[in-house]
Amino acid sequence: MPPMPFAPRRRRATLAALVPCLAALALAACAPRAPAGPPAGAAAATALAGAPPRPLPPRPWQDEVLYFVLVDRFADGDRGNDRDVDLAGKGTFHGGDLRGLTAQLDEIAALGVTAIWVNPLVRNIPGYVSGAGFPDWAYHGYWMDDLSRLDPRFGDEAELAAFVNACHARGLRVLLDVVYNHAGYDSAYLRDPRTRPWLRNNVVGDCGDDDLTSCLAGLPDWKTELPEVREFLLAAQLGWAKRSGVDGFRLDTVKHVEPAFWELHRRRVRAELVPGFFLLGELWGGDRESLDPYFAADTLDAGLDFGFQGSTVGWLLGRGRTIAYERYLASRHKVRAGHLLAQYLSSHDQPGALHLLGGDRALFRLAALLQLTTVGIPTVYYGEEVARPIGEWPDNRSDMPWGQRDVLPGAGKPRDEAMRAFYQRVIALRRAHPALSRGTHAPLSTDGDGLVFLRRDGDDAVVVAVNRGNSPLSLRIPVPAGWEGRDLEDALEGGAISVGDGRMTLELPGRAARVVVPKPAPGAAIRR
Repeated sequence: MPPMPFAPRRRRATLAALVPCLAALALAACAPRAPAGPPAGAAAATALAGAPPRPLPPRPWQDEVLYFVLVDRFADGDRGNDRDVDLAGKGTFHGGDLRGLTAQLDEIAALGVTAIWVNPLVRNIPGYVSGAGFPDWAYHGYWMDDLSRLDPRFGDEAELAAFVNACHARGLRVLLDVVYNHAGYDSAYLRDPRTRPWLRNNVVGDCGDDDLTSCLAGLPDWKTELPEVREFLLAAQLGWAKRSGVDGFRLDTVKHVEPAFWELHRRRVRAELVPGFFLLGELWGGDRESLDPYFAADTLDAGLDFGFQGSTVGWLLGRGRTIAYERYLASRHKVRAGHLLAQYLSSHDQPGALHLLGGDRALFRLAALLQLTTVGIPTVYYGEEVARPIGEWPDNRSDMPWGQRDVLPGAGKPRDEAMRAFYQRVIALRRAHPALSRGTHAPLSTDGDGLVFLRRDGDDAVVVAVNRGNSPLSLRIPVPAGWEGRDLEDALEGGAISVGDGRMTLELPGRAARVVVPKPAPGAAIRR
């Protein structure tokens, strides 16, 4: 879903609610210039200014660990483009840009993640809306005003090319967020006589009541059922992919655009973009079952799994039986072959898991462990790895904490380096063991507060044990097939695992976990 000018509980915007928004735009004296008309200026297939993009060799997306960044809230690398910046404002720009993100890529790469998803980068509306009770600007990138240009507050085309190339040089794939459903509030597209008929809007009053024709949160709705609108949007967005060299799209508001559009989109992507160009869709509330029609039609490669956060947080807080949570984890393996779920703990549209867990960092570590040891694409929201407070909207879009480093906008904001080290260890385990990204799932124990399951892929196997309770547990678990006679160790915290009579003994302190693997044979290769 797009970030909204109202708190999420007020998602049904009305015309009356939007009047102050439009007035604010007028008072700001920042009417946008008319966008490039159809066909979009972004349709050219030449590389962006700067070095041409260098593609990465193909590799399975099921092995990726994704890192989601709101560019404006991450790192400011160019004070010269800091227009409308107010670090104290909840809804203002904070100055982060592509140059700053590029400068901090080593921080991201060192975490161990393998791909980066960035918010939409095209030019957004220049003013703000006021329905939230404070000036709310388009710092998030979801309120488009001109598809043919990048937003100068994020950077220019040379900086986008440099960012993609710098990611690829570090082995990091790039997903670019794109929006086909809507334009921004009072967008220039509503003023341009060529494009005004292509949008439903509250001013005219032609918004519908269903998912496909409603004006989501009062945003002008592209009439994507019209061939000319489809061509305009596809030429623009696919043009950015061709020129920037990104490796895929994160598709916003999928269920608000008709399936026929997504079928055309897939055909055009396959015909015009690099082989394997990846499509990750956001279907609000989506899970394995609701995403399956898109997987069956092969219009998406993967979808965001909205159920993972609630299921995991609920189990850790003791709100359900362990066997029910284990069955949920097992059900995620039933996704249609060739397609993936992307599980997250926090996002820009929802409060984060740490917040939902009452700030309990021990439980949050268990949530991160479960996220990174189950099938799918783990998606880490920026700063989650250093315990950034990710509260209710708009606090879930706070600045990346940089501690003592002089990196704006989050310089001086505290960060939990022990949490980051924990993330690094678990991500390294996932990358070293294909069983954790590709393997089957089998329950070994679901009694009380203890959950133990086996992940296996061929000869590689990993046992994950989690104790959500406050009291210690001692569990006797059968040694998995193939581990007979092997020395076992806890790859997470270190230490040998006791084995006897065909069983291993797992000693689990309260709110703690073990990740059990056989000790590697001397000289054994470690997958990375």
